[in-house]
Amino acid sequence: MRFMVIRRADKSTETGVKLCKKLFGAMTKYHEDGAKAGIVLDGVGLHPSSKGARVTITAGKPIVTDAPFTETKELIAGFTMIQAKSKEEAIAWVKGWPREDGDVQLEIRQLFEPEDVAALVTD
Repeated sequence: MRFMVIRRADKSTETGVKLCKKLFGAMTKYHEDGAKAGIVLDGVGLHPSSKGARVTITAGKPIVTDAPFTETKELIAGFTMIQAKSKEEAIAWVKGWPREDGDVQLEIRQLFEPEDVAALVTD
């Protein structure tokens, strides 16, 4: 099973605060160790939302909202793709998130695999 670990945005990620070497090293090690263990498939950080935009489509009409966005609790700062045998194994791996990242909120979401999607398709 594949899971996306979503790192929620906070004030430091949204203001573009630079990573200290200690945190950068810890995150690099976490992802490299996970890749060696066959758990981590990919992982990236995102630029602050101030460099982005939102497109909302209502009744087929796209509406573009330029950043910045006021609600940081709804934003993500990055993600890591992992592969685990179960949700419990995914949670166990994520519990090892580098402490150097401080107080963070991480969300774990299972990805749909092709066979999952096929089961959802109806006439």
